[in-house]
Amino acid sequence: MTVDSSPDTRLEPPRQSLGTAAARNLATTTKSAPQMQEISDRWLLRMLPWVEAKGGVYRVNRRLTYTVGDGRVEFVQDGATVRVIPHQLGELALLRGFDDVEVLTALADRCVQRDFAAGETLVERGSPADRLHLIAHGRIGQTSVGGYGDELSFDVLGDGDHFGEHGLLDENARWEHTATAETSGTLLTLSRADFAGVRSSAPALRDHVERFVTLPRRRQNHKGEAEIAMSAGHKGEHELRSAFVDYEATPREYELSVAQTVLRVHTRVADLYNGPMNQTGEQLRLTIAALRERQEHELINNREFGLLHNADFKQRIQPRSGPPTPDDMDELLCRRRGSRFYLAHPRTIAAIGREFNACGLRPAQVDLDGQLVQAWRGVPILPCDKIPITPEMTSSILIMRSGEDSQGVIGLRQTGLPDEYEPGLSVRFMGLDEKAMTSYLVSTYYSAAILVPDAVGVLENVQIARRPS
Repeated sequence: MTVDSSPDTRLEPPRQSLGTAAARNLATTTKSAPQMQEISDRWLLRMLPWVEAKGGVYRVNRRLTYTVGDGRVEFVQDGATVRVIPHQLGELALLRGFDDVEVLTALADRCVQRDFAAGETLVERGSPADRLHLIAHGRIGQTSVGGYGDELSFDVLGDGDHFGEHGLLDENARWEHTATAETSGTLLTLSRADFAGVRSSAPALRDHVERFVTLPRRRQNHKGEAEIAMSAGHKGEHELRSAFVDYEATPREYELSVAQTVLRVHTRVADLYNGPMNQTGEQLRLTIAALRERQEHELINNREFGLLHNADFKQRIQPRSGPPTPDDMDELLCRRRGSRFYLAHPRTIAAIGREFNACGLRPAQVDLDGQLVQAWRGVPILPCDKIPITPEMTSSILIMRSGEDSQGVIGLRQTGLPDEYEPGLSVRFMGLDEKAMTSYLVSTYYSAAILVPDAVGVLENVQIARRPS
């Protein structure tokens, strides 16, 4: 049988009703309000208690704390050569407050670079500790022996950390832990002999070390705060010790930051196309949403008051093996009381779920403002896409206590602004220009304050990439 493949040239029958294409010209379109992909849950803005900062400044008064200089050390890299920045040596407890650049440069020049490989043992527990180690790059695990003879994981150190400082002054110092490289990396070492050589030729350093040795370290509690003298367990007419609570002489002050933009709407649009939706109102709604997104980004990443940059160094820990395991989450949780919530990038939360599943665990869910969210040990794990992810696919997990009464983290704002549209946000009419443009200045003022150092903890360098199967 022959099949005719020629096109059908038959005419369509005449239309007997109105076509859909023509009908749409007369139909009323059902439409949505303008949508915006950038809008997120903004859990941080919802969970932070907001405190009034009258005068635009909030002062955090704290009990006096002896600063021991346990910060991170920074380095400069020239190809494969790494050098410590001289003034960064002031982050060591021994050199805190010492600012003689010439002497610090001499100490930096005595630091010897050492490249290490994964699995390499850097120091052995019980061996003489005669040098300071400054970690430029890499991860180093510290282990010790427990009371029952088994090996225990003590800590994990990363970029900028250091250990062995006690060996610079104590000739009888011994390593209390075994340090093993978990990744390849680079560190710089300063031997006790080199440190003594510089000190012998620098009177200013000798005087500084002598003052450091005589610091009243015993007159502070386990948090480093000045001791409040008291008596307990006494009998009879025991003479009571007198005490007072000393405060920091120069407390930190947080000034409100600002995010602003100028919204422009043509009068022709507002006049002729204002129904059924208010054009100016929709423009304003999306602009405010973008400002709130920027506000949350700043609360996380701003170098002056952002939580990632202002978390205390003692409250920053490294994961044991890279991915976020239940043990890592517990380590982060146990370092503070009254933790209110975890905060992590959505991809990090996915990595948490994978690791929990690998351990045969399933995170519970809790009801938070009518929404079910994952939780660990009853503490919600909330998503925040403002937490950065590095090109190496690592990120951070934050945990925090919130509220003034709990000595936690608080958000700062000022309400009662002129032309206030929302609490802490104003929309101010700026007039019309010669092009018939209506302008509005949209401003929001905000900041965040960490009332005591242990209010925020950070699990850094969390590996979130999927492991090969």
